[in-house]
Amino acid sequence: MTADTFFERIRGGLIVSCQALPNEPLHGPAFMVGMARAAASVGAVGIRANSPVDIRAIAEAVSLPLIGLDKHGSEEVFITPSPEHARGVARAGAHMVAMDATCRRDDLRESFDAVLDEGALIMADIATVADAEAALAAGCHCVSTTLSGYTDDSPQQTEPDLELVAKLSTTLAIPVIAEGRYHTPELARAALDAGAFAVVVGSAITRPQLIAANFVAAMECRLG
Repeated sequence: MTADTFFERIRGGLIVSCQALPNEPLHGPAFMVGMARAAASVGAVGIRANSPVDIRAIAEAVSLPLIGLDKHGSEEVFITPSPEHARGVARAGAHMVAMDATCRRDDLRESFDAVLDEGALIMADIATVADAEAALAAGCHCVSTTLSGYTDDSPQQTEPDLELVAKLSTTLAIPVIAEGRYHTPELARAALDAGAFAVVVGSAITRPQLIAANFVAAMECRLG
């Protein structure tokens, strides 16, 4: 899929992140394919998925633009952390490969080159303006605000970083995707109003254990 076609198809829409880690109840490609199909059936414009196994299964099941990644570990750089992981994501069928592109990474150009060699597009998951500028200089096709709030040099907050979305949207010459803590439809709409090209939503749609936990927490003061 060309960059022009990819971005034409996702412009202004909802990308649903269909991910479940090994310790979560819905881990596995069968569950994630179901999530992807459900999202596609109501108008989602794209899917973001983790691991070559899930990516391959989703690519066979739905025809939406597919953003792939491969998570390893839980600290520092764990979103598609090496050129080898990036190649694996592309070869599994992802149209675009997402990876940590923060200043913590020391192999950015090598990882980008690995994706380009496989004929896929690059999404740079960033946390700050400086990250985004460095990723653009290295050759990414778009940036996503995925990691704002998860690095020491970005705002630590429970709400989405709409300020970062707005700033990047007015300064970068590539699409800016909003992602991270978009818990409600209203926040997703606010991201578009701030200039986001599209919005990725994950936990609020596809992680029922977290959705249920929010209800439980809100009801803890119940009588009885």
